[in-house]
Amino acid sequence: MHFSSMQVEKKIKVSALIAFQLALLFFLASLIHAGSTDLSYTNNPVLAVVDGQPITLDDLKNAQIQDAMVQLHQMQSHELKERVIMKLAKNHPGLNLEGDVSLPSEDDVAHFYNNTPGIKEMGTLEKMRDEIIEYLKKVLRNTYIDNQYKLAIKKGWAKIYLQPPLEFKLKAKINTAKLWFNEDDNIMRSVFLLEYSDFQCPFCKRVQGTLDKLREHYNKEVQFGYRHFPLEFHKEARLMAESVECARDQGKFWELQKILYDSVEKIPKKNLYKYAKKSGVKDIRRFQTCLNERKYKDRVLNDLKEGMQLGIRGTPTFILGAFDKDTRVVHGELLSGAVSEKKFKEVIEKYLSIARAEASLAR
Repeated sequence: MHFSSMQVEKKIKVSALIAFQLALLFFLASLIHAGSTDLSYTNNPVLAVVDGQPITLDDLKNAQIQDAMVQLHQMQSHELKERVIMKLAKNHPGLNLEGDVSLPSEDDVAHFYNNTPGIKEMGTLEKMRDEIIEYLKKVLRNTYIDNQYKLAIKKGWAKIYLQPPLEFKLKAKINTAKLWFNEDDNIMRSVFLLEYSDFQCPFCKRVQGTLDKLREHYNKEVQFGYRHFPLEFHKEARLMAESVECARDQGKFWELQKILYDSVEKIPKKNLYKYAKKSGVKDIRRFQTCLNERKYKDRVLNDLKEGMQLGIRGTPTFILGAFDKDTRVVHGELLSGAVSEKKFKEVIEKYLSIARAEASLAR
């Protein structure tokens, strides 16, 4: 579980207008598509017909619209569950919204504080206690409502038509991404995990250990790539990104990358020279010249530009999916934040299963 109640609430406020517009779009498009007497629901309605060719909701999607649609669906689902239970409570006394929901204990609060990524950076246990309690209350109540809702569905008391948005897939070129595994090792890796990261992002730092485990576990099936996405308010991140590209000239990209993520201090330019030497860069004068002349400024800016074109706005962001080695394109889905190892593996296994099925049909 991630401590994200405040972040989610802020995000919902920021995207309130988008959510309202999407809700209206869904409503109008569903009426056009289904007709006023049809109770069926489509999550990819026809929005326009141009010269006889339909334009559907999926045709308009990008990563930001998909994110807003997922948020909208979550809001709709929550409201629907409460509305279903309220209506059923009249004839099914066992169902109600305000049942016996237990309150979080001190042990629950302490366990949450000690085991939830990112929360300790927000303050002490004493400072965060009230907010944690309120968050856990919401979690417990939502769990209770979910259980009531599932019971209603199981008993056949309600039929649900609401569907989540269709899965959204991106096509991302790897271009100058630094690859983890040598492409000349004659291993055909069918899945690619492309990372967009910022050296001063705490969540980027946190996910590196997870990526190390995945590289070890999927060393024959998955290729990994790294591209830069230095955020504007991280003042040193861009120069740090350029520094690992200079180290790349001497075969020490990953070594310096690891040192920079492991560092807890601010990194002025003079320390980049020190860390480059520590990483194994042999020709420090060449490294200094590369960095001073901003040799890879355009490469880092191009990474940032292409990431923004894909709809990336924060870090870390991952594009995980099928890899076409000939076109050097990843066709897959976008994952954001310090994604868990479990979630990564679920998505990787999905694409590996697809690849195995396609290989079997091709034989």
